[in-house]
Order: sequence, then structure tokens, then C-alpha cells
Amino acid sequence: MKLHQLQALVAVAEGGGIRAAARRLEVSQAAVTRALRELEEEQGLALLVRHTGGARLTPAGKILLPHATQIASQLQKAQADLASLRGETPSRLCVGVTPWLGQTVLASTVQAFRQALPKVQLEVYEGLLAVSLPLLRNGLMHLALGPAAPLPPQEFVHMPLARYRMKVLAVHEHPRCSARSLAELLEDDWVINFSQSSQAPLMHQLFERHGLHIDPGRIVCAQSSAMLSSLITDAGMLGYSPEPMMLCPPLQGRVRALTLEQPLEESEASVIHLRDQPLDSAAQCFVQCLQDTLKACNRSHREAQRQLARMLSLQF
Repeated sequence: MKLHQLQALVAVAEGGGIRAAARRLEVSQAAVTRALRELEEEQGLALLVRHTGGARLTPAGKILLPHATQIASQLQKAQADLASLRGETPSRLCVGVTPWLGQTVLASTVQAFRQALPKVQLEVYEGLLAVSLPLLRNGLMHLALGPAAPLPPQEFVHMPLARYRMKVLAVHEHPRCSARSLAELLEDDWVINFSQSSQAPLMHQLFERHGLHIDPGRIVCAQSSAMLSSLITDAGMLGYSPEPMMLCPPLQGRVRALTLEQPLEESEASVIHLRDQPLDSAAQCFVQCLQDTLKACNRSHREAQRQLARMLSLQF
């Protein structure tokens, strides 16, 4: 296998066809086609199925793709590291941002970052950990902003940003708004974000440690903040969410945090990156812009920003 062949495969998978891949790689369509044909001949397997709308991966192509992606991303990382040694600013930065940070302080952070490094191309993902961790592992994302636990410490480094409280949220007209105990909420429908690995610890923290049990069928797992918010506001479900989400549309002004006798956990937003991939100069600049934005919240002329400052305990 040759590097340019693997790069062609990745470009076709990302672009959906030969023409899009050629544009991404800045080569001719004939060069992409030739590289892929040579790769297929060397491996004795069809990797792509061509069709009028483009191309799609065969089962063999899908098996090879993650390996090709990792190799291509490692090459990009090597080039970026060497450029850093030469004193050059990286040309690209990819960041995963947990939803409440994305909707409260991302805009000001990006404005400051663009002013500091206008030539760096910035790519931002809504970074629930289920989205961010695979991209971090593959080298496609440089850093993620989100809860640090549970993360394998041998693989990831996290730098604390802010601590905040978790809350049970309900729309103002919800019949359980006056509830004072989790025991009163076991027959209601809930929407929560969790990964497969975090479900059991979350259920223990929220219910089981208080001697309570909830039917798993009562809980909807939402893997996006938009769906979580919609199910709280439009379906009348109870939500378990970071307190700052109350400041984010469409929850802002439409929900309240229940006052419960059981203590709910605190969580911590952190800067997360791979242990063996230190932050480059662009990533460090982005983190500094974010920290400056968070520190400025309590002096903001906007009430929502001052509310955010009261919800957070900064850790830097």
C-alpha cells in the first residue's frame, strides 16, 4: 500500500465520489481513479462501487477506511509537529465543544481566536463525548471541551476549566414541578444523554445510591442537545442536564430546575486531548481565548453571561 492510495480512499469516502476526492486532494480525477485501481489490484479486492451519483465503499473498503484515516491523520500530525518546530503556525484546528459551552461562550471565544490567528482554519463539532473521542483517537480532532469523567487516564489528558452542578429540569407547567424527592419522579419519562459505558454509573449516581430503581424503559437516551431539549420542552419529559443548559435556547426561560432533597453530582468541564499529542500553538491560543471569555462573564453587560458566571466555579 502506498500513502497516496490511502489518501485517495479517505478522500472518496469523505467526499462521496471521485470528483469530490480530486478537488480535496488537488489532483486530477484520473490520478484518483488510477491510485484506487492500483490499490484494488494489489489487494485483490474491490474497495469501491462506482455509481452515477459517485462511489461508495464495499465491505472491504469499510474495513480498510479507519486504518487509512489513521495513517493519513498521523502524517498530517507529523507535518504539523515539524512545522511547529520551524516556528510556523498550524493551518487548521478542530475542536469538539460540549453543547452548553457551545451555546454560551463559543461565539466570543471564536471571535477572539480569529483576531489572534486569522489564517488558521477552525472546525468546530458539537462535541458530546460519543462524537469527540473517536475523532480524538483518530487524530482528526485536536482537542475537546467537555466532561472529563470517565476517561482512561493512560490515553487522555484533561485540564480542568470549570465545575458546575447537574440538575433535573422540567418545563414550568410540568405536574412534578413541586416535587421534592426523586422518589416522586420514578413514574415519569426522562431524557438523558449517556454513552453505553456511562449508563450504569449514571443510573447508580442518580437513582440507585438513594435506594431507588427506575424502569429503563422510562429513559430515552438522546445523543444530541437539540433532541434532548426538544423532548424536555415539547414532550414534557424530565431532563438530567448541566445547569448551564438552562441558559441555552430552547430551554432558556421555559424550564426550571427542581429543588430536590437528594444531592445531585457536580461535574467538571475540561480541555481534553490525547496524552501523546500535546496541544500545538493554535490549540493553546484557543484555550487561552476560552479562559479569557469565561473570566469575563461576571463583568458582562448581558444578564445571561452573569448568570453563567454564578453557575460556574472556574478551575484555572
